[in-house]
Amino acid sequence: MPADTGFPNADAENDFLRARRRQMLARLAHWLRREPDDVNLILPFDEVVAALGMRGERRLGPQTIRLDTIVGTLDSSRDFDRRFRPTSGRVRERWERLALAQRRGEPIPPIDVYRIGDMHFVQDGHHRVSVAMATGAKAIDAYVTEVLTQLPPTGIRGRRDLLFKNYERIFRARVPLPAADLASITVTDPWSYAELGEAVEAWGFRCMQDKGQFLNRAEIARHWYTQEYVPVVRMLRAADLIGSRTEAEAYMRVAAERYRLILTHDWNDEVIERLRRTIR
Repeated sequence: MPADTGFPNADAENDFLRARRRQMLARLAHWLRREPDDVNLILPFDEVVAALGMRGERRLGPQTIRLDTIVGTLDSSRDFDRRFRPTSGRVRERWERLALAQRRGEPIPPIDVYRIGDMHFVQDGHHRVSVAMATGAKAIDAYVTEVLTQLPPTGIRGRRDLLFKNYERIFRARVPLPAADLASITVTDPWSYAELGEAVEAWGFRCMQDKGQFLNRAEIARHWYTQEYVPVVRMLRAADLIGSRTEAEAYMRVAAERYRLILTHDWNDEVIERLRRTIR
């Protein structure tokens, strides 16, 4: 809690002005460091759920949560930044009223949040969160509802990460492999998930032509992974053709290069050698 002057109204006003200065300084610092614009933007709950895919939700009831885990909101307005500092003077009157109540020791009702992984999104109580953070609190009481998602909610720092998660979720729907197999397929560019999904579907079409029978997505994914992806990655690793890429990225590059050079989807030592000479 910042120093108390003995005049609660003046202290509440100073709390708000201090929070606004911090927000403007943080915005200037982001600009000077040339960081992405979305790093300091509050995360929108709907976009996070859409990117990860929703499996369900459950009420966990009242809990005490850390303030540094609150990163987003269900509200579409942008009255606060990622650290819930006020972005304008529009919220000042209500903000100072809550700050004054807190300084007088009046009871503050719990906020309402949704939990995704270790992140919390405010449904009701944005001003209470902002005041608590500005006055040095570390935790806050909340009614928590947990959201269960299709993708693990990890590695999300800003809105740009949601694009990556969205492409990954779509890829998993197109190529429904077991979780352990999917975990071995990683890329550094979200668009690569779309390209790899197209490649698997094309491979599946040729596989059905060869077999003369229809295969569903799960069957195609299983055959592609065991008959194509794993053996090819093993050969590429033995031929030292992975390099600094991920295994999936190395596979996509050489698969495309192989077809461009040889117009075939076969793999053998001669193909590997030609690819080695071409790529290097």
